[in-house]
Amino acid sequence: MRREKILIVDDEPRIVSFVKAYLEREGYPTLEAGDGLKALELWREQRPDLIILDVLMPRLDGLEFCREVRRESNVPIVILSARSDEDDRILGLELGADDYVVKPFSPRELVARVRSLLRRRSEGAGDEDNIVAGPLTVEGRGHRATLNGEEVPLTPMEFAVLKALASHPGMVLSREQIIRMTQGDYYEGYDRNIDTHVKNIRRKLEGKEGGWTFIETVHRVGYRFRAKERKEKV
Repeated sequence: MRREKILIVDDEPRIVSFVKAYLEREGYPTLEAGDGLKALELWREQRPDLIILDVLMPRLDGLEFCREVRRESNVPIVILSARSDEDDRILGLELGADDYVVKPFSPRELVARVRSLLRRRSEGAGDEDNIVAGPLTVEGRGHRATLNGEEVPLTPMEFAVLKALASHPGMVLSREQIIRMTQGDYYEGYDRNIDTHVKNIRRKLEGKEGGWTFIETVHRVGYRFRAKERKEKV
C-alpha cells in the first residue's frame, strides 16, 4: 500500500532529522531540503503529498516558497516556524498554508496534524455528496468548489472549512466546532487560524462571483453559511 510522501523543508539539520524520524516511524517516506530553492526543485521533481515548511531559510524563504507552490498546486502545506506573532501566522495562512505550528513543538501533535490533513484529503475523494447554493457547488467527490462551473482554487484546509459550514446551512458554528470538524478533537492550535481561512475563502469566492455572499460572521459566536444574492443599489 502506497504511503503519502512528505517533503520537510528546514535549514536546521537537527529539526529535519527529528521530524523525519517521527514521520518515518509512522510509515511516511520523506524528502528533505535545507533551503527554499532546493525544496522547490524537489517539489517539482517528486510531487510530494504534503509539505512541512520552515519560514526563515537561505536562498528562498518559506513564505516565498509557499507563494510559488500555490501558483501551481493545492498540496497541503504546514508551516513550522519559531515566529509566533499573530501577524506572522496570518501572513502564512493568507499565502496558502493549511496549518501553522510554532517551534518548539510536540512531534506527536505535528504528526497528528499531518495525518489529519492527509486523511481529510483522501476522505473527500470518496464522499459523493454535492452541496449546491446559488452559483456555488461544493463537490465532495471532487474535493473542490466551483462557481458557475469554474473551479475556485482553495487549499485543502480552506475547502474543509467551507465544506463544514456549507454542510450546516443557516447554523452558526463556533471556531471550536469548525476546528473539531476539520482537524479533530486532538487539535490544540490557535483557533484564530479559522478567521484567516474564512477571510481567504470569502476573497476567493467573492472575487469570482461578486454578486453573492456565502459566509456571515456572527459577532462573538462564529460563522454561518448562507448564500445570498446581493441587491444592487438603485
